[in-house]
Amino acid sequence: MCFSATASFSAGVVLVGLGTLTLRAVRRPRELLLASIPLLFGIQQLIEGVIWLTFSYEAPLLNVVMTHLYSFFSHVLWPVYVPVAVLLVEPPGWRRKALGLFAAGGFAVGAYLMYALVALPIVSRPTGQHIEYVAPHFFAATVMSLYLLSTTVSPVFSTYRTVKVFGVLALLSFGAVYYFYAAWFISVWCFFAAMLSVIIYFHLVQRRLSREEVNW
Repeated sequence: MCFSATASFSAGVVLVGLGTLTLRAVRRPRELLLASIPLLFGIQQLIEGVIWLTFSYEAPLLNVVMTHLYSFFSHVLWPVYVPVAVLLVEPPGWRRKALGLFAAGGFAVGAYLMYALVALPIVSRPTGQHIEYVAPHFFAATVMSLYLLSTTVSPVFSTYRTVKVFGVLALLSFGAVYYFYAAWFISVWCFFAAMLSVIIYFHLVQRRLSREEVNW
């Protein structure tokens, strides 16, 4: 989270617990990637908690390692992971084909950001009550557009209402955070997206209950 180590660790522990429950709701292998989203966000928040500690205890080497690990989640993993996770649970049809295009775009922007992460190391620094990740390449118009499409717009194309809601709220939070917290966008928006991953838990529980009713 973007306010303190305690807040980040607390959010991380809650999300790891929720992620465990979400994985227990899985009944089909294709749901595993989608179900892992809360758990992965929990791990990401725990990593940011460690980053906060590196400022307090002056651990520059650990800071570099944790900053790049966090940035792998925020920059590389999510644009690839989200459209693929949504694609895997989507039934055959035109929506699935559209999601394939989003996944391709996600792979493209993820590959570019992975290259940038190696070629142009990201620096994290505390400013006020937030962590600023200095990554100017992330804010290039084409990169931001592909990132936005893959991480927030792709779920809107899902057949499932709850997955659509996740996408719409992620898109709205993306705009709000960019407007109000542009300097700390990466940290703040990842926190909001992490909180929104609760919706994935309700989606999978709802799907499990629906199947149990049919089998009954």
